[in-house]
Amino acid sequence: MNSLPAWTLEPAGLKDLEPISDLKDQVMRADLERLGRWDPDRSRLRVRNAFSTRYTSVLLVDGAFAGSVTVRPDEQGGRHLEMFYLAPHLQGRGLGTAVLRHLLAEADAAGEPVRLIVLRGSAAQRLYERHGFAVVHEDPVDVFLVREPRPAQQDRFAS
Repeated sequence: MNSLPAWTLEPAGLKDLEPISDLKDQVMRADLERLGRWDPDRSRLRVRNAFSTRYTSVLLVDGAFAGSVTVRPDEQGGRHLEMFYLAPHLQGRGLGTAVLRHLLAEADAAGEPVRLIVLRGSAAQRLYERHGFAVVHEDPVDVFLVREPRPAQQDRFAS
């Protein structure tokens, strides 16, 4: 039985930039190659440009680096989720779902939509759609998704 490991999200520091870049290369390379978009220099530059000690968090599993996520204000209002990377050996165990649920609960509590972009054909799109994201636009490389905030669950036994 796969049990969910103990995890936390902690603010990223400058020391986390290279591990996040390395992880992005590891988890995104196959999809980028499939789309004819793999360029290691461009990949690292994109991480450097998106990295923010204010908005980026590192995912720690049992205290060790296991991934990252950036949640920043979106230009259209609400939140923009990006750089959500999970170490391959931890994928498929429910950890990504647990982290995503946590982030969506925060957005729901604030009444804010969440937007993100995935690569066309990425398995991640199915994860996001299972959690209420809907496609709003596609181009030859990217799929743009949004999830509107959900109201807080009401206690069904309340009178």
